[in-house]
Amino acid sequence: MGVGWSGGPGLGELDRVFPPDLINAVIDKTGCREVRSRRLPSHVMVAFCLARALWCPDPYREVLRRLIPAGAGAAPADKAAVFRARLRVGPAPMAELLTQVGPQAQAGTPGAFHRRWHLMIADGTTVKVADHRANVAAFGRPGSGKGPAAYPVVKVMALIESGTHIVIDAELGGCRASERELAGPLWRHLAPGDLLIGDAGLPSVPICRMLTERGVDVLFRVPDSWALVAAKMLPDGSYLAVAKTATSTPAAARDAMTLRVIEYRLDDPGRDGAIVYRLVTTITDPDAAPAAELAALYAERWEAETTLAEIKSMLIGAGTVLPSKHPDLVRQEIYAHLAVHAGIRALIHQVAIGHPDRLDPDRFSFTAALRAVRRSITGGPAISPPLPATQPIGGR
Repeated sequence: MGVGWSGGPGLGELDRVFPPDLINAVIDKTGCREVRSRRLPSHVMVAFCLARALWCPDPYREVLRRLIPAGAGAAPADKAAVFRARLRVGPAPMAELLTQVGPQAQAGTPGAFHRRWHLMIADGTTVKVADHRANVAAFGRPGSGKGPAAYPVVKVMALIESGTHIVIDAELGGCRASERELAGPLWRHLAPGDLLIGDAGLPSVPICRMLTERGVDVLFRVPDSWALVAAKMLPDGSYLAVAKTATSTPAAARDAMTLRVIEYRLDDPGRDGAIVYRLVTTITDPDAAPAAELAALYAERWEAETTLAEIKSMLIGAGTVLPSKHPDLVRQEIYAHLAVHAGIRALIHQVAIGHPDRLDPDRFSFTAALRAVRRSITGGPAISPPLPATQPIGGR
């Protein structure tokens, strides 16, 4: 509950997702193993970063006190020593731990599949970080007609499993980075049979073609600027259209592809008039997925909004500015928050599918699960109902 393995700190229920062997393997893989004996070795610092995400924005000493009780061979609580140790470890182990959780949905996981497709969502958000010249240089400070913002901002692009709310991976960039640019490295996690849902800032014809060639289907909302030349009406009201990039180069002509277009109006009492949605999909057969089903399915994109809100409001804390003044430590903090969120969501999913009625993970409170994981480290009762004694959780 405080001390775990080899005299190091334990992470309570999170040890099921991030067991000692995995943390050691990640440290070796990312090359951040200490080269001489230290009072704050790498495995302690990885646990510390995860614990600090659990108790954000508590001070270093308070997190260490909870993680390593007095009399347990405690690591030094000197802030400068912790800073140096964090810098030595860097962000890579946190980023790698996040990817180790992986997709968790099973055939019976509610909301994880539609017909034969496994649902994945790509979406972005921003995180405010400490106003320091190094952070400004690395991430930039957004501006408006009223002048520059008070804090530098990191843009976070995440790939999320719809049914479980687990962030599979994320890319970080400056405040002016485009979602399309950041999302590129995330596609490596998609597999044949996935259906990727995304908003208007994400799609491009080359992305649709590349994912189709990998056996991944897409359902994207597209802006009015997209050039779609109608080719054939379909029985369900959708139509096939040729999509082209905005340029007229030979490469753009080669990238042109046929997509299915679904247009509908959504009444919103809070707005003047209805909102017009235009979706494109690589699922061209209306019998495989009727237009009405895909229009309803696009609403699953809000699962990503819920996931990112949990991370920003419940883990980081509403209005909290991440305090690190070094870009690598900013990245370390953000990936630690993402990994902790993914770990808690994996635990929630295991409890949900372990229930005789195979409950929907959406029915479980993330806040309650967060409190339970905190108690499991500090000595209180952990998650209820108890988790079965199985192998550590792992992705596909």
